[in-house]
Amino acid sequence: MADKHEKTVDPHTGTATTGHEWDGIAELNTPLPRWWLWTFYACIIWSVGYWVAYPTWPLVSDYTKGLLGYSERMNVTESLQAVRNSQAKLNDAIVNDSFADIKANPLLLNFAMAGGKVAFGDNCAGCHGRGAQGGLGFPNLNDDSWIWGGSFEQILQTIQYGVRGDHPETRISQMPAFGVDGLLTPSQISDTAEFVLSLSNLPHDSAVAERGKAVFHGDGACASCHGEDGKGNQEVGAPNLTANIWLYGGTKEAIMNQITTGHGGVMPAWSGRLDPATLKKLAIYVHSLGGGQ
Repeated sequence: MADKHEKTVDPHTGTATTGHEWDGIAELNTPLPRWWLWTFYACIIWSVGYWVAYPTWPLVSDYTKGLLGYSERMNVTESLQAVRNSQAKLNDAIVNDSFADIKANPLLLNFAMAGGKVAFGDNCAGCHGRGAQGGLGFPNLNDDSWIWGGSFEQILQTIQYGVRGDHPETRISQMPAFGVDGLLTPSQISDTAEFVLSLSNLPHDSAVAERGKAVFHGDGACASCHGEDGKGNQEVGAPNLTANIWLYGGTKEAIMNQITTGHGGVMPAWSGRLDPATLKKLAIYVHSLGGGQ
């Protein structure tokens, strides 16, 4: 706690004290440097001018505009519009030209790839990953294994309308929940999973897989969608079970879980959210990731 004493001159520095002392230590009355004070006063004067000239003070539902009427938001909007205007012809070409024409035009192709990469990072990477590597329940877009087809047109359709979504033209597929709905017994599901492992040449019990093969090819079971050879059907979104590529995991437990519950993810429709040029750029970019079909 400070004690009040008479102001004196410090014998060591020759500076007057303020009259305050803490535990025998006197406080020196050292003035601020003159240059610092003038700088401080200049800043105050400058700030007043800034308040008058530029948008500064928030109001209830607006803000003071300032005498210069400067708006960073307006500048950004104008800059973005200038960029859009400069790209208008290229975007029109992307929309109107065929995929073959775009691929044959290096300028258009590079423009589409660059725009598609940015759009992918902004809209698709949240589920498919920044590198499009996918994850559990989210397809890997790098492996050239396409559930709904990998042509430009098929990829564009998937992006536009989504999968199992709300759009009237969304892609629809539904794997039955064979276990939950009581269509197969637990032992039949186990046997079928063993057969599915064999389709991808994964370690399996041959005798059990042979029993599962009968279930797989039974009426209303798996072969009706995945095909007699298990190579899938892109028309109905049935994955290829021989490629050793797994959306929900490739262990026997994961395959049994899929057969039991019939997982089915939802991809949103991007038509209406993104403009036609961006949708097409996305299709071109995604097609390039896995080589396409």
